[in-house]
Amino acid sequence: MPFNKLLINIIVSGINVFILSRYVYLLYHKKISPSLAMWTFFTLTVGISLFTYFAEGDYSISDNMLNFTDLILATGVSVAILIWGDTSTRFNRFDAGCLLAVLVIIAFWSVSNNHIVTNYSVQVILVISYFPVIRRMMHQNKNTEDFSVWIALLLAAPISLLANKGLLASVYAIRAFLCTGTLLLLMLRIELINRKKGESSTSIT
Repeated sequence: MPFNKLLINIIVSGINVFILSRYVYLLYHKKISPSLAMWTFFTLTVGISLFTYFAEGDYSISDNMLNFTDLILATGVSVAILIWGDTSTRFNRFDAGCLLAVLVIIAFWSVSNNHIVTNYSVQVILVISYFPVIRRMMHQNKNTEDFSVWIALLLAAPISLLANKGLLASVYAIRAFLCTGTLLLLMLRIELINRKKGESSTSIT
């Protein structure tokens, strides 16, 4: 493996280790309440994405390190939420609907054995996976996520592009970058709105 590819993969892996450690720490100390539904969807779909990537061509883990380490991250965070997450992180009807969409994709894959179409469909589901946390934050008008975690996720995607091999790996990274960037903008918007409300309340009193 070329040194630059090895270095990039180490950086991407290190970022995801940091994210998982940070999530466990914040969950244990009850500082955040991430969506169990979102991370469960991540675990299922990231796993399918990785499997279909390998099935589509002659690739190794180092050719799509972001997808591989994301699977470890998503599984770890899901377990951490189950252990330390509060009741607001559990599944509701909206989340169940999203889960049904994931299961439809899995059923299509098992019947068609079309790895490329399934992989692209999974990327769509990975976008849908963000809906539960976006809906919950907008409904509660509260940022339930940590900025450092999502900034790290945002950085990992473009860095991984430098070492990725194959179109599917690039599509995965670009989709991840766009999704995390969108969620970060929503988090920032909610924080700014709540800060303005706080300042208004202070000035009135």
